[in-house]
Amino acid sequence: MDKYFFDTYALIEINKGNPNYKKYTGIEFVTTLFNLMEFYYALLKLIDRDLAKLKFQRYLNKCVEINSEIIMGATEFRHEFNKNNKIKISYVDAVGYATSKKLNIKFLTGDQAFKNLNNVEYIK
Repeated sequence: MDKYFFDTYALIEINKGNPNYKKYTGIEFVTTLFNLMEFYYALLKLIDRDLAKLKFQRYLNKCVEINSEIIMGATEFRHEFNKNNKIKISYVDAVGYATSKKLNIKFLTGDQAFKNLNNVEYIK
């Protein structure tokens, strides 16, 4: 079975029941606490706080550690990407992508900025 890194976009779409993400429900994945922060923020705009907390807590055991090597790689990646593209990526996205590369797993997203990058499974 394949393992994935779920970025915030993927977490939101899976929780919204997007049929394009159906095949990713129940598979092995990891994410970061930064992605869960963004996920929780998005949930607070959509549902009540108690349910948002439950959804946030459901994924805490999926979070991987972020070390200085990942931070440096993410920062370098973000710098080069943003310098050369009209679409810009955030620090959270850069950390997620660098983490997926470090762990040698696919980065699952629907974020247009990542559509043509290596190591990405892009689903709208």
